[in-house]
Amino acid sequence: MPIRVLLADDHLIVRQGLRALLEHAGMEVVAEASDGLEAVRLAEKHKPDVAVLDLVMPNLNGLEAGRQILQKSPSTRVALLTMQTEDHLVATALRAGIKAYLLKTQAAEDLVRAINEVNRGHVFLSSAVSAVVVDGYLTGERAPVDPLAPREREVLQLVAEGKTSKEIAGILNVSVKTAESYRANIMEKLDIHETAGLVRYAIRRGLITP
Repeated sequence: MPIRVLLADDHLIVRQGLRALLEHAGMEVVAEASDGLEAVRLAEKHKPDVAVLDLVMPNLNGLEAGRQILQKSPSTRVALLTMQTEDHLVATALRAGIKAYLLKTQAAEDLVRAINEVNRGHVFLSSAVSAVVVDGYLTGERAPVDPLAPREREVLQLVAEGKTSKEIAGILNVSVKTAESYRANIMEKLDIHETAGLVRYAIRRGLITP
C-alpha cells in the first residue's frame, strides 16, 4: 500500500508542487490543509501515515498543529517544512515528537526520503539542520524553555496575527472572557504588556514571520 500523506501549507502553489512530487514517488496525498487548525481536523479524520506541515501557518503554526495531531492520531508521523534553522525551534520540535525537520530549500531532494524514513519510525533532518543540532550539542547550548502552555501559545499566535479577543474566542470555541484571560496570563508570564512586544516575541519563537 502507498504511504498516505497529509499536506499542510497556506500557499496553494506549494501544496500543488509537493503533491506532484509525492504522487510521482508513488505516495497518496489523502488531504490538503491551508492552516494548522484545518490540518489537525483533517489528520483526525483521515489518519494519514505522515503529516507534512509548514512551520508558519495562519491560526495554528505547524509545531503546535503537529503536537495536536500526535495526540489525536498517534499513528501519524509528523514532518515540518520551514525556512528557519534556529536551534531552539529544532530542539522544541524534536522534543514534541516530530520526526522530521526539513528546509524548504532542500525539500525537492529530501522530502520523499524523509517521509519514507519517518514512516519507518526514524528521525530525519535536512543536512543544514543537522549541522545546527550538532553545533548546539558540541557547544553545550540548551534551548530556552518556553514558559507558555500549548493553548497559550495558540492564543499568542492569534494575537500576533492581529486577531481580536472576539475573533480568538470564535476560532478556539471559547468565551470572549476566556480568550481575554489567556491573553492576560500570557502578558504576565512573559512580562510583556503591549501587543507590539507580543508580536516581537512570537516572531522570535517562530510562531509568525515578520
